[in-house]
Amino acid sequence: MPLLIAVAAALVTTITLAFGASSSAVARPGVIVAVGAENQYADVIAQVGGRYVQVSAIMSNPGTDPHTFEASIAVARQIGAARLVVQNGLGYDAFMNSIENATPNPGRTILDVQRLLNLPDSTPNPHLWYDPATMPKVADAIAAGLTAIQPSHAAYFHANARAFTASLRPLADALAGFRAAYPGAPVATTEPVADYLLRAAGAANLTPWTFQADVMNGVDPSPQDVATERALLAGHKVKALVYNEQVTDPLTESLITLADQNHIPVVGVYETMPAPGYDYQSWMLAETTALRQAVEHHVSAEQL
Repeated sequence: MPLLIAVAAALVTTITLAFGASSSAVARPGVIVAVGAENQYADVIAQVGGRYVQVSAIMSNPGTDPHTFEASIAVARQIGAARLVVQNGLGYDAFMNSIENATPNPGRTILDVQRLLNLPDSTPNPHLWYDPATMPKVADAIAAGLTAIQPSHAAYFHANARAFTASLRPLADALAGFRAAYPGAPVATTEPVADYLLRAAGAANLTPWTFQADVMNGVDPSPQDVATERALLAGHKVKALVYNEQVTDPLTESLITLADQNHIPVVGVYETMPAPGYDYQSWMLAETTALRQAVEHHVSAEQL
């Protein structure tokens, strides 16, 4: 732990020195520079801000484990130059706080989704964007933040936020359809990435929470939890195995193999939005559709 603290301190010091020399970014005239810590948040900023924002995402590589992401000086410059920043909170993107503290900017608005939703630090599942109720609130908060920066475009920003929320109707319909057709459908998971979406779909996640949390945090699950998880698959007690496509290890790979051997469909979910080809709405709808295909037609979708 002391080594990790020293490395973090060194990064913050380096960032501070770098910004002493330069902390500006080139933006088009009249355009708000904005940053989303994860590309799903950057996507919503872009949809709400439209032509009046210039957006970048810090985490957008679907082959990267967001929990082990390491910031760079280039990332620090992006954050330091932004007028609006949207981040998840709950420790998921804690590096953002370190960089923001090292690059103070009185003209920067920081939207922390955890704080927006009034969630305590003890909230166990940080994957807030998978909850269908989250992003409409984020869109409204983005519209308010952009309005504070450019009041003359308030009507435009708020109209875009309303349009974004309306565009989530197909997702809401798909979730309602699944709940009606397969109430309490039993599933197993490797991590709690999509747990909020599974709950909204009315599925029953039979995997012990301790198993999910251990895998998410890079800790070896207990032998008892591993045995319970394997029994769900070998005993055909679940209709699908939902796993984190971005982060696998020998344990999760063995579970995928066990599911395949027992003809249990496997559904891959993502922590950051697959790109190109998706926006937030189509991504969540694709995940929901994949779940239904697995339960209804026994079709695996390990990748979108």
